[in-house]
Amino acid sequence: METEELIRQVRRIEIKTRGLSNDFFAGQYHSAFKGRGMSFAEVREYTYGDDVRDIDWNVTARWNRPYVKVFEEERELTVMLLIDVSGSLNFGTRRNTKRTVVTEIAATLSFSAIQNNDKIGVIFFSDKVEKYIPPKKGRKHILYIIRELLGFEPESKKTDVSAALEFLSRMQKRRCTAFVLSDFYDRKDFERPLQVCRMKHDIVGIQVYDPLQKALPNVGLLRIHDAETGHEQYIDTSSKALREAHGRYWRERSGMLKQTFQKNSVDYVSVATDGDYVKALRQLFAMR
Repeated sequence: METEELIRQVRRIEIKTRGLSNDFFAGQYHSAFKGRGMSFAEVREYTYGDDVRDIDWNVTARWNRPYVKVFEEERELTVMLLIDVSGSLNFGTRRNTKRTVVTEIAATLSFSAIQNNDKIGVIFFSDKVEKYIPPKKGRKHILYIIRELLGFEPESKKTDVSAALEFLSRMQKRRCTAFVLSDFYDRKDFERPLQVCRMKHDIVGIQVYDPLQKALPNVGLLRIHDAETGHEQYIDTSSKALREAHGRYWRERSGMLKQTFQKNSVDYVSVATDGDYVKALRQLFAMR
């Protein structure tokens, strides 16, 4: 992608997604994604009604009168975006590819995070971790992330969600909120790494799919290409049996994905490339 065109695209996405963050998500994000809990702030003298479990015995012994620890809510979060950059994300039969929608959702979440004074980091993954961007704050950092989202070229075209989850478990020592943005076109089972990651972090799944994956149109002979394996073949979409089998396959895969997330208490939404991801994100925030 040419530098000038990349700059224009970055600016366009910033204007759109920053506006969405300001108009719709600032309060909802703040409410939905809370900090790590309570952190120690100071000590003060004990007063009637204080919880005796909060007494700081070291300070009490030093001053020979009771003091209690005061805690405050720790609002700052670290947000990690685990972003699928495999070949299947370049697919799109409507106005957007899956990668375009993932980019806009990631940018919207990023601007929502920095409005809340949170750090944001990124893990680009295919069937391996392609790039790691450590968490930081600020608009300059977000624009760098958007540039990478638009221009990054992965080494591999395949998908392995487990690789990203395992990397997050190793790299991120403190608790974070991690959004996994993918079409989950993964031939491997990632439930065990999800379970391990979920024990430490707050995981959120966002599936992006193209309507053609859900239902085949009746358009006669159609050449299909698997962007991850390179396999090509012709299929006859005029066959009702073929279209019904395709629909069953989609429902089975979607059902298994939803079950995996629900079983592990992971919030999850699904967004079509011709759908309204703003509505989907609102739905996601409302779950929490």
